[in-house]
Amino acid sequence: MRRSLIVTVAAAVSMVLLAMLVPLAVLLRGYALEDRLSRAALEVQATETVVSGQDRGAVSLYLERINEDPDTQTTVLYPPDDLHPEGQDVGPDPGQDARVRAARETGQARVDDTDGGAEFLVPVSLSGSSAAPERTPVIRVVVEAPGLRSSVGRSWLVLLALGLVLLAGALFMADRLGRSFVVPIRRLASYATHLGERVGAEPVVPEGPTEVRDLAGAMNRLVGRIEVLLERERQGVADLSHRLRTPITALRLRIDALPDPADRARLSEDLDLLVGMVDHVVSEARRSEREGLVPESDAVATLADRARFWVPLAEDQDREVRLDFPTGPIPVRTSEQDLTALLDVLLDNVFTHTPEGAPVAVTVEARPTGGVVLTVDDAGPGFPVGVDVADRGTSGGGSTGLGLAIAQKTATESGGGLRLERSPYGGGRVVVELGPPG
Repeated sequence: MRRSLIVTVAAAVSMVLLAMLVPLAVLLRGYALEDRLSRAALEVQATETVVSGQDRGAVSLYLERINEDPDTQTTVLYPPDDLHPEGQDVGPDPGQDARVRAARETGQARVDDTDGGAEFLVPVSLSGSSAAPERTPVIRVVVEAPGLRSSVGRSWLVLLALGLVLLAGALFMADRLGRSFVVPIRRLASYATHLGERVGAEPVVPEGPTEVRDLAGAMNRLVGRIEVLLERERQGVADLSHRLRTPITALRLRIDALPDPADRARLSEDLDLLVGMVDHVVSEARRSEREGLVPESDAVATLADRARFWVPLAEDQDREVRLDFPTGPIPVRTSEQDLTALLDVLLDNVFTHTPEGAPVAVTVEARPTGGVVLTVDDAGPGFPVGVDVADRGTSGGGSTGLGLAIAQKTATESGGGLRLERSPYGGGRVVVELGPPG
């Protein structure tokens, strides 16, 4: 918008300046030529007086003095005589053509246009009497058209400088006007782009033209309403979690009172799963409040710290643990809580579904396009054929399958993905790609 306004103003002002300055420049050149012609006419009268009353030597001295001005050159053309059969020319422009002879024979002055200038031809009667045509000298005055080196050129430069100053001033005003529109709109766009990245963002200050201020006010009111709705949703989920605690506790007490140990274990496991799902729903509902819309964390530091947390348990089970992490931080578009939960899910599957003593390896590598690749290898029985990690609630391996579904959700939300392969140990390999922040 700002650039378009500047280009439009530049085009409009340029056309106006051309429409004004070009005719003015032509007019100045015409005035300058008319001034030279007027001065040349006066010079012809003075020269005519000298030629009619002085000898040729005095005329030559006079012409040397007046011809110092290169813009107007005066020459006296004498007719042929005994000493000068071809005629004698005194001045810088010798040569007698048909026009000179016609002026001498008719005795009438004439003015002819030349290339951009004019030429005066004035016959002179000697000694104030009417002489025969063959004795009549002719004064020729050649007036050059004004050029760039004359006062006209300086006037044109002044006009050009004035036009450039006017154009620069118009562009400056257009830029200031465009900025008064563009800057508030950019701030409003930046505010809208970063909504949700932090909790309790300050509302944008309405500024600029009336329309932009109205838009900023409407944006602030909309954001306020959305925040109220989100807060109500979070409070509703939290209240639901709180209300479920009492019946869950009552169910746990009744399960503990069952006489059959097998029934107690089975129902307790189901109840633990229900509690985990409720906690997960509450955590997901509060995610935007806790992390914002675009979470970010250091994958290397978070995953390395969480992997070391599992090392003591691996030592208790006589498992060989191999940890391979790059040096330096690598940011990913995932929160620390989700990274921790992701590795917990993958290692919990390893420790739960592989025999004690089976080795495990955790590897983190940088992705060429940003982010990291997390690989977890084990020496267990591997994954069942045809397992679908996106099918929540079924895994085919005696578990709910919720863990791998959560891991895949974390990977895809970061801009990556999850896939299952065969590990070098002969067991299962889970490869999780996490995308960079952006």
